[in-house]
Amino acid sequence: MAYVGLGANLDDPRRQLEQALRELDKLPDTRVHARSSLYRSAPVGYAGQPDFVNAVAELETRLPAKRLLAELQAIEGRHGRSRTFANAPRTLDLDLLLFGDERIAVAGLTVPHPRMHERAFVLMPLVEIAPEAAIPGRGKASDLLERCGSQAVQKIDASHE
Repeated sequence: MAYVGLGANLDDPRRQLEQALRELDKLPDTRVHARSSLYRSAPVGYAGQPDFVNAVAELETRLPAKRLLAELQAIEGRHGRSRTFANAPRTLDLDLLLFGDERIAVAGLTVPHPRMHERAFVLMPLVEIAPEAAIPGRGKASDLLERCGSQAVQKIDASHE
């Protein structure tokens, strides 16, 4: 299983995430096995931007990690993602969070995602769909989430919004 973090805060973020989830399900040798609810979170790093909408998808895939990353970046590109500066507002951000229990450190790809263990907006949706998930070298995601208690992340009620 691979886990992908989704985030957006521009151009109708909920629509961006829903469309991206459909596109993930159409990748070669890949299907979305589970998806979290949508969550709202304050921006990290650069505060002068709208709140983000976030989710996590669990993928069953036979693609190698580098190929999966390339496919994720292609989806971002189709959604108009531009990388102007670190933590900039974005139409879509797709992060390869976990790839089985592998640890990968190659040019352009680090798995587990290097900051996921510090971010409630990643851990909360991950724990929702995979309560027993563990981050290699860091521990159980639910335990790590408890350490992020000061970060405001709110589940979005589908009936209101």
